[in-house]
Amino acid sequence: MHILSIGLNYRTAPVEIRERFAFLEEDKRAALLTLNGTKSVLEAVILGTCNRTEVYAVVDQLHTGRHFIKAFLAQWFNVPREEFIDHIYIKENDDAVRHLFRVACGLDSMVLGETQILGQIKDAFQLAQTVGTTGTVFNTLFKQAITVAKRAHSETEINKNAVSTSYAAIELGKQVFGYFNDKIVLVLGAGKMSELTAKHLHANGAAHVIVANRTYERAAALAEKFHGTAYTMEQLNDGLIQADIVISSTGAEGYVVTKQGIASIMRKRRNRPLFMIDIAVPRDLDPAINELEGVYLYDIDDLEGIVEANLKERAQEAEKIGIMIGEELVAFKSWLNTLGVAPLITALREKLLTHQQEAMRNIENKCPDLTEKEIRMINKQTRSLINQVMHDPIVRLKELSGQPDSEQALNMFIKLFALEDRIENEPEQGEEDYISVRHRRVLIGQELPVRS
Repeated sequence: MHILSIGLNYRTAPVEIRERFAFLEEDKRAALLTLNGTKSVLEAVILGTCNRTEVYAVVDQLHTGRHFIKAFLAQWFNVPREEFIDHIYIKENDDAVRHLFRVACGLDSMVLGETQILGQIKDAFQLAQTVGTTGTVFNTLFKQAITVAKRAHSETEINKNAVSTSYAAIELGKQVFGYFNDKIVLVLGAGKMSELTAKHLHANGAAHVIVANRTYERAAALAEKFHGTAYTMEQLNDGLIQADIVISSTGAEGYVVTKQGIASIMRKRRNRPLFMIDIAVPRDLDPAINELEGVYLYDIDDLEGIVEANLKERAQEAEKIGIMIGEELVAFKSWLNTLGVAPLITALREKLLTHQQEAMRNIENKCPDLTEKEIRMINKQTRSLINQVMHDPIVRLKELSGQPDSEQALNMFIKLFALEDRIENEPEQGEEDYISVRHRRVLIGQELPVRS
């Protein structure tokens, strides 16, 4: 049994390739069932976001698993293999598990440490469970990935520092005001960055948004997005008097707002604090404004400096999470190894108990005068003896399962205790039980016919 992750993301494929491999929400169930019915695939989860498409699969053999999953992607999206083969990555076993943990923790995201991906992994896993394409391995692995991601975000500060200029502006605003619930935002100009920053401020509870622009129609269109108010440039001073936060990005030549103008405004505001963000290049706001008491002015370089410093801090936190992931990988491998020996332990116990039951029947036949109490005592003692006899072999079996030559060792164990018939003749009771039977046989290294 092996674990595979095959996919493409923002690092390996441009958007024109990624968009061709986007699973439609209404098609995900059918895609999961098709993938899980593919030869070599035992379990399957599909993760699709704007920046990545990834298939996670438990397969019986690596080479067939790789082949048929790539064939599935080509057929499902109707894209010839040669057009995407150079853009995909393939992770196997430990690397696949580590990759899933990193993705869940936000370490593989465009914005380092972002948390949105964790919710997307939860949704992908829950859908696969609902459809029935997960089993023993992925039910454990994905729950563990979600748990380690929660630990990463609660025990480190990976997502505490802003790593985009718009978020940096929000963090600066919090330092000045503490909260935005009763604050008025003035957007000067209708640029994309101004809109994005205003959007974040509005989402963080800003009470009202005013948009001032040379073209009133554009101001009105942007204001409508935030249920705000549109102003002409002639009304700018009125907006500056009302506003607590100013975001400026007009693209105009020369300063749109001067120190002298703000000094006059501040007197009318009775020196109420004014937080100003100048995202324009060239700048809209006179840098000398920052000399005025009660005014907090930041330009694009200030924000980018904060972002760069915060990225360094996130990278340090990411190193801590890397250590967590290493520990979780060891724990998962240990669990997986014991999972592989479980059917052998069960087979050995059942065989010995069969012999014990035969011995009890012989004792009762040869000693018909035994009382019920004596029979129960003999039965208890012989079962206890079986447990003692099994203890050392089971301990050694678990130890061997973690070794590089574990498959050879497990096969030798089967031969030593003559368990071939019990493993090979395990009953298959319909399609529902087929996957679990198949898992157990693959886990102990036996060859299996693949489903067509």
